Amino acid sequence: MIVPMKKVSLIIRENKKDETLKKLRKLGIVHIEITEGSGERLASLREQIALLESAVFTIGKNKNAEQKDVSATEALSVANEIASLDEEKKQCQAERIALSSELDRLKNWGDIDPSSINDLESKGYEISFYEIPKSEYEMLTESIKTVRIDVTKSTVRFMLLKSNKEEVDEAVTALNTYRLALPQLSTGEMKKRLSKLSTRIDEIDETIASNACYVESIKRTIKAIEKEVQFETYATGMEDENLSPESEQPVSVAYFTGYIEAENLDKLKETAASNSWGLLVEEPSEEDNVPTKLKNNKFVSLIYPLTDFLGTVPGYFEYDISGWFLAFILIFFGIIFGDGGYGLLICTIAAIPIVKSLIAKKQISPMFLLVGLFGLSTVLWGTFTCTWFGLSPEQLPAWLKNLSIPVISNVYADKIWYPFWTNGIAGLTTAQNLQIFCFSLALIQLTVAHVKGVIRNKSSVKMLGDIGSILQLLGIYYLVLSLVVNAEVFSFGLIIGSIPVGTVAIALIGIGFVLSFVFSNYEGSIIKSILSSLTNIVSVLLGVVNVFSDIVSYIRLWAVGLAGAAISATVNELAGPLLGNFMFMILAIVLLVFGHGLNMILNVLSVIVHGIRLNTLEFSSHLDMSWSGHKFKPFKE
Repeated sequence: MIVPMKKVSLIIRENKKDETLKKLRKLGIVHIEITEGSGERLASLREQIALLESAVFTIGKNKNAEQKDVSATEALSVANEIASLDEEKKQCQAERIALSSELDRLKNWGDIDPSSINDLESKGYEISFYEIPKSEYEMLTESIKTVRIDVTKSTVRFMLLKSNKEEVDEAVTALNTYRLALPQLSTGEMKKRLSKLSTRIDEIDETIASNACYVESIKRTIKAIEKEVQFETYATGMEDENLSPESEQPVSVAYFTGYIEAENLDKLKETAASNSWGLLVEEPSEEDNVPTKLKNNKFVSLIYPLTDFLGTVPGYFEYDISGWFLAFILIFFGIIFGDGGYGLLICTIAAIPIVKSLIAKKQISPMFLLVGLFGLSTVLWGTFTCTWFGLSPEQLPAWLKNLSIPVISNVYADKIWYPFWTNGIAGLTTAQNLQIFCFSLALIQLTVAHVKGVIRNKSSVKMLGDIGSILQLLGIYYLVLSLVVNAEVFSFGLIIGSIPVGTVAIALIGIGFVLSFVFSNYEGSIIKSILSSLTNIVSVLLGVVNVFSDIVSYIRLWAVGLAGAAISATVNELAGPLLGNFMFMILAIVLLVFGHGLNMILNVLSVIVHGIRLNTLEFSSHLDMSWSGHKFKPFKE
């Protein structure tokens, strides 16, 4: 359930901000709606957090480092030192890259010493070096005297030596494009400098790594400063107002808005009265940005690790579907993984940390319990369909086959199932039975959504709109069975007993559409509701199509599960022949582990993409949920 909240506004003296916030933090029950603050102190605190986080990132992970407990001041000092070392390292790396690039440019010229060349220039001789395409070198005139240093198939490197008194030949000037720019240092000096830089970088890395013992202290300091940031944000983000006329002594007050659990309101009232705070209590409205706090039993709460990972929080005025989310995601997970063998592996993976926690008498993480439930769900579905590590039914023992449910079991994949009303004329395959199961899941889940709407609107005729949606679901469900599964078995001329099933289905769609059209937008006036539907007639008509597509969308469960089964069977077929040969047995084992492991990873992605989608999109759209909420986070120590 979503915990009921109250909107509260506190009015305090402007000079009592810090004192009030300290008392509220100690009380720990008010969610304060202030998101922005100002001031130099706030900026300084945020800079400190950035510095500390950068230090943790720079140090990296070293689980073997023995931790030392230091104060916040010492942690900041360590972070500053690391930042300084990291900056020096970046400068060294930049210089090393530049030197390496320069040496790479000069590698074909051997050792070059610009100082010796400068000595010759001081004695009246100018030396210049050139690197020119061989074809252009051969076209040089005889007036240009060159000393060839190196010749390749495509390039000639040569030197020109001339007196400063000689006139510059135009042909020589034209060669400036190919003239080698001399380095500032000799190649020998650059290599020495490179060696020193590499040594210094290694020294910096060692020094930074030696600070791994302070990581936990730095992290604790970050958390402490984050609380200071929160405090300063609230203190500087409050609204201020002067309540006194100019002629009198000024009296300034500050005020802010927050939210509190209804059950804790009396505590806040007592604290406000004892501290002379002004307190205004209101019921939250849909215009308010009310935080959401969920409260469920321990079993339903197992879904929280998944919803926290997804970042999905229902709005305060939306539904808490935690229980339904857990129930359906377990079913979806089992169908998508589809293999009982995989389920056993998942259960084993979850059991290891659970057993360790039990032995250590520690609380079991809900995440491992949830993973264990996913494994159990997969084992059940694998048992029902007789699917174990992609093996064919012929390779499985009889007792496993007997545990399966015939109409959806792989043991009877080639059998045709004849419903009683077809008189043996038309039948369904096992694959079609699985499709019907998926579509039935769609009908159940989407009907649940509209039943919740009926319950919410039970005191208004708006509930008829949700009843209309349920009727449409029933009619379109039969339409899907006819168009997608088997038109002969689920024909529109079908009569069971004296009930014309096809006609009833069409009637349900029509009646449901009318009810939904008239009452879905009801807000006190049927006329306005109809006009609203007429205004959005295109969306209303597309809504019927969307119901059809939403039901059909659930076939993805069967399709993805089928794809996973095909992959596991293919892996077995590839590895099977190798297992009969001792020399290739290791290769076969590697292939089996890699193939099935990859298939399991793909199945996890499929659960995220398909299984979760059905809950957060198809199901949620029928609930009119947008997951627009944010968590209730009381200001506390």
